Parts: sequence; structure tokens; C-alpha cells
Amino acid sequence: QVQLVESGGGLVQPGGSLRLSCAVSGFSFTIYTMSWYRQAPGKERELVAVINVGGTKTYADSVKGRFDISRDNAKNTVYLQMNSLKPEDTAVYYCHAEWKYWGQGTQVTVSS
Repeated sequence: QVQLVESGGGLVQPGGSLRLSCAVSGFSFTIYTMSWYRQAPGKERELVAVINVGGTKTYADSVKGRFDISRDNAKNTVYLQMNSLKPEDTAVYYCHAEWKYWGQGTQVTVSS
């Protein structure tokens, strides 16, 4: 059974940090490019960050320099370290194994 389970979301003040985790099971994690997407209320889902099997990382312009994506193949887990958070980062964040599997999402709210 394929599972992608996100965790680490929550409420944080502007300027704060959160680390999202996505634990994967049921498929061969190491052969998939992994990514994080987000969807804010009333908006389309957008790409946040990508990490391929070789470890090459790509970011949306809106998060460059603030977010870092990483993966631990031994733990079948992908991470998103989010620093200097802004209110506009508020969204449901989804883990994605391109182009096949999605997690259920975790809410991130940035507010004072």
C-alpha cells in the first residue's frame, strides 16, 4: 500500500521556521524525483521545491534562499526546511512523488 505521510505543519509567527517531513512507504522511494507543492485558499496548487534522485534541487522564486528541500533515502523521507516564513507562505503543503503519488497535505499557517 502506497503511503506518503506529511507532518510538521502548524502555526508559526512571521519570521519563524518549520520543518516538514514526508515519510514514504509502498514504493521505491530512491528512484523517484520528490517535490513539495502548496495550495492556498482560492488559489491553484503550485510547485515549491523539487529534489531529484541525484540530489539536484530546484525552487520556486518565491521561496529561494528561505526554503531547503532534502531527502534521506535510508529513511524513505523527504524534508522541507522553511525559514523566514511569511504570511503568504500560508497554505496546505503536499508531498509528491513525480508524477504518480501524493500525500494528504499538512497545514502551514504563518500569522501573528
